[in-house]
Amino acid sequence: MTIDYQPKGVCARQMRIEVEDGVVKSLEVQGGCHGNLQGISKLVEGMKVEDVIARLDGIHCGFKPTSCPDQLAQALKENL
Repeated sequence: MTIDYQPKGVCARQMRIEVEDGVVKSLEVQGGCHGNLQGISKLVEGMKVEDVIARLDGIHCGFKPTSCPDQLAQALKENL
């Protein structure tokens, strides 16, 4: 399954998440902090969707009430 998600309240503009059998196969993010998001993409590859949500849900970026990792968790939760 491919999830195309438009993050809200962060610098990233678009997330494309490939999920197969409950496991994140790949994550591509447009916009945002390129180096950090490449790192997050590599870290979540091969992780169970539930584990990604548990680790990233609720992370804030500075004074923002959300972050790119939190938005990834939201995208996954919406598509469980």
